[in-house]
Amino acid sequence: MILTLYPTFRRWSEKGSVYILSDTHFGDPDCALMDPNWITPEEHIDIINKLTGRNDTLIHLGDVGDPSYFGSVKAYKVLLLGNHDETAGKFQPYFNEIYTGPLFIAEKILLSHEPVYGLEKWCVNIHGHNHSGSSFSNSHLNVASNVCGFTPVNLGKLIKKGILGKVESIHRITIDDAIKNAEKRSERKDRYYGSDI
Repeated sequence: MILTLYPTFRRWSEKGSVYILSDTHFGDPDCALMDPNWITPEEHIDIINKLTGRNDTLIHLGDVGDPSYFGSVKAYKVLLLGNHDETAGKFQPYFNEIYTGPLFIAEKILLSHEPVYGLEKWCVNIHGHNHSGSSFSNSHLNVASNVCGFTPVNLGKLIKKGILGKVESIHRITIDDAIKNAEKRSERKDRYYGSDI
């Protein structure tokens, strides 16, 4: 079980592993324009099913393409809708849970379809959307299918390898900022009234 997750999301890891992937774009003819080495939906599903089992959870961070391909995925399936995904109704027969926006699943882990900037100091943003560049930089993990080799990433292994190690806690940052502000107020008060008071 991934104890780092908020209690409501720990159930995803109770019996197996949690895998994350984005931007499968199944059946999208423009995939070859994004990456000339784009694989077929059947090949992609084969990779997913070789890696995940019935006790695992697969989180898809949007831009699914034709959702019917997910009918053969054995894992428990969670979806965050992407910019190419229509309403949730189209995906309900194929996914167990569907979310419409970014989702904090732990104090230091934000899932989203598109990257969210400005939070790098206190969380790792796992996202897709970008089909070029590196998979990890500046507290952003890009799991767009073609960027991560069409292979879902294992969240538990990422955490064990220390992906959260350099991320400060938002609670610690808030406490430290409050202490600094109190010290500044005290210094200003001492300068104004003198330190003998």
